[in-house]
Amino acid sequence: MERHVYDRMAEIDRHHWWFVGRRRILTALIERFRPKAGPMRILEVGCGTGSNIAMLQQFGSVDAIEPDDHARAFAAQRTGLVIKGGYLPDVPLEDGAYDLIVLLDVLEHIPDDVGALTALRTKLAPGGRVLLAVPAIPALWSGHDVAHHHQRRYTAKSLDAAVRAAGFRRLHRAAFNSLLLPAIVGIRMVNRLLGRTGGDDDRVPAKPLNRLLTALFGAERHAAVRGLLPVGVSLALVAEPDPGSTR
Repeated sequence: MERHVYDRMAEIDRHHWWFVGRRRILTALIERFRPKAGPMRILEVGCGTGSNIAMLQQFGSVDAIEPDDHARAFAAQRTGLVIKGGYLPDVPLEDGAYDLIVLLDVLEHIPDDVGALTALRTKLAPGGRVLLAVPAIPALWSGHDVAHHHQRRYTAKSLDAAVRAAGFRRLHRAAFNSLLLPAIVGIRMVNRLLGRTGGDDDRVPAKPLNRLLTALFGAERHAAVRGLLPVGVSLALVAEPDPGSTR
C-alpha cells in the first residue's frame, strides 16, 4: 500500500469504529476457536502499523512480519517488538513453531494467495490453526480496494477453495460487518453514480455516530462465532492443516 494509506491507518486505528469493532469480533473468534488452552505462540502476517498486536498478546507471545518498511518501523515503535521484513514465502520462519497464524485483511493483497498459505502451513505447530479475515463481495469493489492495493475480494466459495488448495480444512467460516451492509452498498452505489473513487471512505465519523457504529459492528461477534450471518462486507475463516492433503 502507499505510505499515506499506512499513515492514515496509524492515525485512526485506535478509535475508528471499523478497527475497534473488528478487533472485538476477532477476539471472540480466537477465544472460541483457539487451538489450545493457555498461552499460545502467535504469528501475525502483514501486521501493518501494529494495531492488532496488543489484542493478540492477550492470548500469548506474538511475532510479526510486515513487508512495508514504513509500516514496519511504525509497528516496531508502537509495540516494542522486532518486526521481520520480507515477502512470503521468502521470510525465514521457524517450522512447526506457531499455535496460531493470523492474516487479518492481508490475504487479498497477495497475488499468490494459495502459495502464501501453503508456505505458512509448515510453520504451524501440531494442532495449530490459521485465522483469516478478508474483504468479501466482489461487487463491492471500489476505490478503497484500489488505494489499498487489493488483488481481489472473496466469496465464501473462493475463500474455501484457496484454503483447500493450500492443504487446509475449514473449521469455521463467518460473514461479518453485516448490519451495516445496506448502508455500505448504498454509499458505494452513490459514489459510482457520481463518479467518486471512494478511496477516502475511512474518515472517522462524529463521536456519537462513531460510538454507535462501534457498538453495532462489535455486537456481531456473538453471531460471528456461531456463523449465523449469511452475508457481510467481510469474511473470517478458521482452518487447520488437512492430514489428507497431498500438498
